[in-house]
Amino acid sequence: MQRCQEIILIKSSSERSGFSARLQQCLRDSNYSPDSPTELAREFNLRFAGQSITVHAARKWLVGEAIPTQDKMRTLSQWLQVRIEWLRFGGDEQSVRSAEPINTLLSSDLKLIADLRLLDDAHRQIAREFVRILLRSYRSRVTSEASEQPVAVAIPDNS
Repeated sequence: MQRCQEIILIKSSSERSGFSARLQQCLRDSNYSPDSPTELAREFNLRFAGQSITVHAARKWLVGEAIPTQDKMRTLSQWLQVRIEWLRFGGDEQSVRSAEPINTLLSSDLKLIADLRLLDDAHRQIAREFVRILLRSYRSRVTSEASEQPVAVAIPDNS
C-alpha cells in the first residue's frame, strides 16, 4: 500500500511540473513573463469571470505546486490560445495551438471592459453612447478622407 501511494505522489508531482513547464512556455510564446506570478494573476483575472486568483495561487501554478481547476484551465487555454488538453496533460507538440477561433483582445481592452462592468447601469449607458459618438465621428472622418483622395485617370492619346 505504501508503494502505491508513493507512485501516485510521484505521478502527481510530475503532472504538476509538466503543467508548469507548459504554462511557462505558453506565457513566453505570448510575450508574457513566465517568472512573474503578479503579471499572471493580473492578466488571468482580467479574463476570468469567476472569483479572482491570488498572486500566491499564480505562483503555485508557475512553480508546479498546483494545477488549476477545470474552469480556470479553460480560461488559461483560451487566453494563451492553446488546446486545453495539451496545457493540462501535454502530448503531441503539433496539437498545441487551439483550432478554436479566439477573440484576441489586448490587456488594455480587457481592463477597459472590466472597468465598465464596475459602473452602474446608468453610467454604462453613458459610456456606450460616448463610444457610439466617437465611432460615428471616426467613420465620418475616414469616409471623407477616402473621398478626398486624388483619383488617377488614364487618358488615351488619340493623336
